Amino acid sequence: MDKGRTLAVGEVKALADDIRAEVGRAIVGQDEAVELMLIALFSSGHILLEGPPGTAKTFLAQCFARVLGLDFGRIQFTPDLMPGDIVGSNLFNFQTSQFTLTRGPIFCQLLLADEINRTPPKTQAALLEAMQERAVTIDGVTHQLPPHFMVIATQNPIEQQGVYPLPEAQLDRFLFKHRMDYPSHEEERRIVAAHGARFGAPRPEEWGVSPKVDAALLEAAIGTVASLPMVGEVVDYVVGLIRSTRTAPDLEGGASPRAAALLAGAARARAALDGRDYVIPDDVKALAPAVLRHRVILSPAAEIEGRPVESVVQRLIEEVEAPR
Repeated sequence: MDKGRTLAVGEVKALADDIRAEVGRAIVGQDEAVELMLIALFSSGHILLEGPPGTAKTFLAQCFARVLGLDFGRIQFTPDLMPGDIVGSNLFNFQTSQFTLTRGPIFCQLLLADEINRTPPKTQAALLEAMQERAVTIDGVTHQLPPHFMVIATQNPIEQQGVYPLPEAQLDRFLFKHRMDYPSHEEERRIVAAHGARFGAPRPEEWGVSPKVDAALLEAAIGTVASLPMVGEVVDYVVGLIRSTRTAPDLEGGASPRAAALLAGAARARAALDGRDYVIPDDVKALAPAVLRHRVILSPAAEIEGRPVESVVQRLIEEVEAPR
C-alpha cells in the first residue's frame, strides 16, 4: 500500500467488521466496549475501561492488540510503582563509562495500563506527556513514541483501599470512559461453557485470535476517518452540547474545548464504521456519554441527591437542539 493512501469508507467498515469478528473468537459480549475501542483507535484516542474484576478488561485489551498486530506493552500499576518504571531511565554503564537509555514499557504501540488507579498521582502523571504528545522526556531529552500510540487503561470501581482517583487532568486525556458491566445470563453461560475447562490466564492465540491489520492499513484507515467532512450544523451542535455542560445547574465543572474536538473526531470515526462518509447528529449523541462522563463534575446538590452523571448528561443531550 502506498504511503499516504486512504481507504474508501466501505473498506474501513469492512476492516472494523473483521476486527470485531476476530476479537469475538475469544471475547463473549462486551460489544459496546469493542465498538468504543475501535472508534478510539481510528480517531487516535485513548480509552479508560472501568468495571469489576473478572469482566475480561485485560483479556479484551490483549485480544485487541493481537488482532491489530501492534507492539503491545502492559504495566501492572501498584502503589510502589515509580515514574521511571514506566518511561525508563538513563543507567550508568560501568563497562563503557557512559549513561545508557533503558526504555520503559511505555515504548510500544498499544499500552495496557492495568489498574491505573492503584498508583499515586505522581506515577499516573508519567503518562500525561505520552498520551497528549506521543512522546516522553527522560533527563531533558524527548523521545518520540509511535504516532498513533494508544493507551487502554483499566480501573476497579468498587475497591476503597489502596486506590488513588485519577486527577481531572489525567482523565481529560482519555477520549472515552466506558463502564463494563457483568454479562447477561446467556453471555455468562457461554463464558462458563467455553472457558470453564481451562486453567491459568487465557491467551488470545489459544482462541485462534490472529493479526488482521498491518501498520500501513491502519494508517490508511485513520487517514480516511480524519478526512471525513463535518457540516457546519453538526459542528455547531457539538459546540453547543459541550458548552451546555458549563452552565448546567447540576454540574459544578463542565467539559473543555478539548472535549469538543475529541467528540467531533470520534463522531467521524463512528460514521466511517457505519459505512457513511458524512457525520450525523446521532453519531454525536451516541458518543457524548462516554466522552463526557469523566469530564464533568456534579454539583454538591446533585451529589447529595444521588444523581448519576449519566442522567445529567443524557438530559443535556435531550435539551440541546440537534440539527435536522
